[in-house]
Amino acid sequence: MTVRREYLREAEALAPELTLLRQRLHRFPELGNREAKTAALLEEELHALGIETRRLTDTAVVGCLQGAEKGPTVAFRADMDALPLTESTGVPYASINPGVTHACGHDVHMTALLGAARLLEARRDQLHGSVRFLFEPDEEGSGGAQRMIDAGALEGVGAVFGCHVSPELPSGVVGVRYGKFYAASDMFTVTVTGLSAHGATPEKGRDALYAAARMVEKLHELPKRIPDRCVVTVGTLSAGTAGNILAGSAVFSGILRSLGPENRCELKRLLQETVASEAADCGVEAVVELRESYGGVVNSERETRLAESVALELFGSERVRCIPEPTMTTEDVGLFIDRVGGSYYHIGAGCSLPLHNPGFLPDDRAAVTAAALHAALAETWLWENR
Repeated sequence: MTVRREYLREAEALAPELTLLRQRLHRFPELGNREAKTAALLEEELHALGIETRRLTDTAVVGCLQGAEKGPTVAFRADMDALPLTESTGVPYASINPGVTHACGHDVHMTALLGAARLLEARRDQLHGSVRFLFEPDEEGSGGAQRMIDAGALEGVGAVFGCHVSPELPSGVVGVRYGKFYAASDMFTVTVTGLSAHGATPEKGRDALYAAARMVEKLHELPKRIPDRCVVTVGTLSAGTAGNILAGSAVFSGILRSLGPENRCELKRLLQETVASEAADCGVEAVVELRESYGGVVNSERETRLAESVALELFGSERVRCIPEPTMTTEDVGLFIDRVGGSYYHIGAGCSLPLHNPGFLPDDRAAVTAAALHAALAETWLWENR
């Protein structure tokens, strides 16, 4: 099948409507698991297209577009929640909810997926299968992907695709990445217990602060022992009650970021090993508490190759780039991709400010680019897997 370049032309014709839709979503942001108005708006837009919807959690919305021909099911995911920041963009459609704003581009992601739904609904008679639209709540918090999977979001799905706006790319440019893309993250807390003593007689105590400091220093050396890029961050350390007293206890916390399941397991093992070794040398006790967060994103080869080829046909080589390095940020869309395969790609935001900055404001046309790519990719995947 040859990808129809008409998808781009049709998406561009929808630009004024998509801009208004994006601005509406941007103006009324909601935090994770509180996306009630956002979910209602998504359902309203999908129902207007004749697309059936269902709720998998309180705010998770799933829509399904059934094509004229029987065939497989492909899914596309967009995240819904906003961030607890006070917006500083100054645009007329800025957030009216105090202390809440779409500073990560989720308003664009939702708009793009609704745009793709419009494009695909107009070509329903050409679809060999069905397209499932996954609108995920709470991506910035505890994550909604696993809860959606547990509730059956991926039943019968053959692959999952999605996108994230990127300030590193110009507006209208698509970035693809093969294999390891986003990092896994694991939060940790280490509690060190020693023995308090007078500072004049340190030999009578066991210095928990000194032990914790040694552990922190050693932990910062762990990335040298992992073959792929990784990051160890210690963000807090609390110990002691006075300058002339040996600290009897200390607590520090941080986060591990790693690429791929093997590196993730190894980095966690090295953390435990390092803390135990330093504790033994210093004569203190140490307890490590690990809290797993998102598992990162590892794109499937086949689906990424398809996404790249569709993007090249739609936009031309000047607007498609291969992303050379993975990112150390994390994303729970990887849970969907790990389950059924798929690919996550970047869409140029055309904004120089970074993600999670209160002034971050992607170009409205990012949604047009993503909508065209989503729609063309959906039809192509269904045709090739019919």
